[in-house]
Amino acid sequence: MNGVWVAPGRVNIIGEHTDYNGGYALPIALPQVVTCAARASADGLVRIGSRQHPEDHLCQTISGLADAEVAGWARYPLGVVHEYVRRGHRIPGVVLGLDGAVPVGAGLSSSAAVECSVAIALRDLFALPITNAELIDIGRAAENDYVGAATGTLDQSASVLCTAGHALFLDFDTGARAQVPFDLAAAGLELLVIDTNTPHQLADGGYARRRDECERAAAALGVRSLRAITEVADVQRIDDPVLRRRARHIVTENARVLGVVEMLRAGRDPRAIGPLLTAGHASLRDDFEISTPQLDAAVAAALTAGAHGARMVGGGFGGSIIALTDTGRTRDIVQSVEQRFHQEGFTAPRTFVAVPSAGARRIS
Repeated sequence: MNGVWVAPGRVNIIGEHTDYNGGYALPIALPQVVTCAARASADGLVRIGSRQHPEDHLCQTISGLADAEVAGWARYPLGVVHEYVRRGHRIPGVVLGLDGAVPVGAGLSSSAAVECSVAIALRDLFALPITNAELIDIGRAAENDYVGAATGTLDQSASVLCTAGHALFLDFDTGARAQVPFDLAAAGLELLVIDTNTPHQLADGGYARRRDECERAAAALGVRSLRAITEVADVQRIDDPVLRRRARHIVTENARVLGVVEMLRAGRDPRAIGPLLTAGHASLRDDFEISTPQLDAAVAAALTAGAHGARMVGGGFGGSIIALTDTGRTRDIVQSVEQRFHQEGFTAPRTFVAVPSAGARRIS
């Protein structure tokens, strides 16, 4: 038995670092996907190849995955296979061929796209009784426990659950989710993604430190998670100024997500969400302290050129920004950012327009 499956990257309209704090987020799936061609075997081996890494052909025994000393990109798909086995599902053997179109290190969740493409392929290939919620958790566990990146479930949720033409409203405390219409073209708008060409690595410690700081902030406030705090004034009860800033970002970011969702559901002109996007960047820069000179320069240049709102996206420490722009101004904004990067001596950025797309699925 064999087949081909895809899973998309994602970009978050609003809601960064809220997932592991029990908060809210509003992602869309990108048209860029990771493709997984999978074939069942019965030899007890997992074989993996990648079009992006043609020199790396890995072969590991499934029984030995727990102790496999494999680094780099292959750790993500191997982690998914391992997590299936660890949970008691029988994988007799599999051959996986990966091809990724999601920019790596751009804050667009290329790792989750790999995980989810492999996870859905294994589920279908071996007819395993796995719900979407379990599929998402398998991807999360692979990244947390096998790769060592302390992420939440935002990226996997978006990759699996998003639908074309919609943003996905996620409540990470209750598990509730809803599709929110997000038709920018009808309003004469585009969502421009600007990859600053400064790759980030979530497993290098910065992400884990922010997660630990949020947990400590919640403990200082006597709550299970920062989701329980809805008033910014309550954050002032935290003595540590760093933890106070981290908590303030989460509380205000949750409010921004709810504000954007309310506007979109009410059918308001999507341009109205622009100031909330820009406020989100300021919070990530100043309170969460995960921005970079390149991200800040891209946001500033986009706003100067007429974007209605702009902010960094993803885990931070590099990656991409989004800019909400009138369709006729997109090229002007790209040129403004390119000129700013040239003046600053930064590596030239990469750009594309994000269109809300479908989640993970089998294509053949």
